[in-house]
Amino acid sequence: MYQHKKSIQRLWIFAFYVIFTLSCCIALDPPNHNLTRNKAHILPPCQACRSLVDSFRKGMDRTSRGKFEGGDADWEEKKLRSYANSEVRLVEIQEKLCTDVSKGEDQCHNLAEAHESLIEDWFLNHQKVHGDLHHWLCIQKLKVCCPDHHFGPDCTPCPGSSPEMECSSNGKCKGSGTRKGNGKCICDTAYTGELCQQCASGFYDSYRDDKKVLCSACHRSCKDACTQAGPKGCLACNDGWFMDTELGCSDIDECLTNKTACKENSFCVNSPGSHTCINCDKACNGCTADGPDNCIECAENYELKEGVCRGGMDELFIFIFSTLKNAFSVPACLAFVLFAWLNSRLLCLKPFGVHFISSFILNFIVA
Repeated sequence: MYQHKKSIQRLWIFAFYVIFTLSCCIALDPPNHNLTRNKAHILPPCQACRSLVDSFRKGMDRTSRGKFEGGDADWEEKKLRSYANSEVRLVEIQEKLCTDVSKGEDQCHNLAEAHESLIEDWFLNHQKVHGDLHHWLCIQKLKVCCPDHHFGPDCTPCPGSSPEMECSSNGKCKGSGTRKGNGKCICDTAYTGELCQQCASGFYDSYRDDKKVLCSACHRSCKDACTQAGPKGCLACNDGWFMDTELGCSDIDECLTNKTACKENSFCVNSPGSHTCINCDKACNGCTADGPDNCIECAENYELKEGVCRGGMDELFIFIFSTLKNAFSVPACLAFVLFAWLNSRLLCLKPFGVHFISSFILNFIVA
């Protein structure tokens, strides 16, 4: 009978273990729906062609040190083609083509299949003269991309003093590198204007010549515009700052100028352009800073001793710890004080055995 009960208990434990393990596995490794979505993702034409070319280049890198296997390799090197430009290498590249694509893998496979003859023609006949597969396939043959700094159906140069200075090098023209877009400049954060040659609000000219402009952020005390670095360059001040004729925008100390900046029983800490309110120590009834030694008055059940507001329980625990630390290890003393405090706070749970549990753990730790 005893063995039977024990077997049932073991069976329940095993069942619980299996269910728990499966639950963890499902939680930690849920079905990867993102992977399926990424494979079926449709990329714009130029980006899809770039993705195919990048995968092909990785295949070329992977097979760059390969060689013929089997047969007379020396004869094949001389009479046929070198491995570098051989159909054998091409097949090895194509076997894993597009499998390393993070988004649009299905589209990549379809594109590779649709233009297999073009890729083979470049690999076997044109790569020595036209070494850039992207330029040969995506720009010249399929006409889905443009050279860098060009846009639109006719690959028009992007606006700027030269194609290399696209949008004054402070932005990018819409459709750059593709057969799409209108060429309008999309400026970087600090810049604005048709050619991104002006500084945006909150920035100033830190450098400018006939070809280049650099914009830097105004000081945080400035409101919107400035003419130079630092608070002296501000045209107006942000909230929490005031304009000083010599120093520019200077911090307002709310803790000095506004006595009601913080609620009762908290103290004020100034910070540049703002302030923070921090609650007083529990021993305090009003304070000037943190800690029981900075109280204006002591809270109820606390009294001032040697410049510090102390409570009865605090004194007791300090006495207990200092008395016991010579007899026991420091961890044991800390454990004693911790569980003494726990028992003092949980008197209402005494009928439920809280005192017994804490005393048992205390005895275990001290022992």
